[in-house]
Amino acid sequence: MATKMIIQQPKPLVLAPGSDQWSTSICECDNLHECCFAVWCSPCFACITARDHGECLCLPLLDSFGLCPPITMAMRVSVRRTYGIEDSICNDCVLSFCCGPCSYCQIRRELKSRNHPVSLFCNKVK
Repeated sequence: MATKMIIQQPKPLVLAPGSDQWSTSICECDNLHECCFAVWCSPCFACITARDHGECLCLPLLDSFGLCPPITMAMRVSVRRTYGIEDSICNDCVLSFCCGPCSYCQIRRELKSRNHPVSLFCNKVK
């Protein structure tokens, strides 16, 4: 008696962020823990994000010495240039000055998105 076995591999759906835009908006919080951490302990969050981007851990602490936070703005520009995101230095300056914690959250989401750009969604066959 022969047994017929059918094997069907699920086909993955690949989603990748657009190469010339931010993958999320400035206020699009997808992880409540990270957003709260960024708001309540902004210097720590900024230092961790800078380290994950390959910069010096304590670099964001220099932001406290200027009116417009130069390190936050430089991090935004660096991430934009690294991933080819189209935006302006004017937007980077405004977002760094007005929304520092939100800006670092957006940078962190972008790093996660670009360093792990492929999401696989598989349908289970029953």
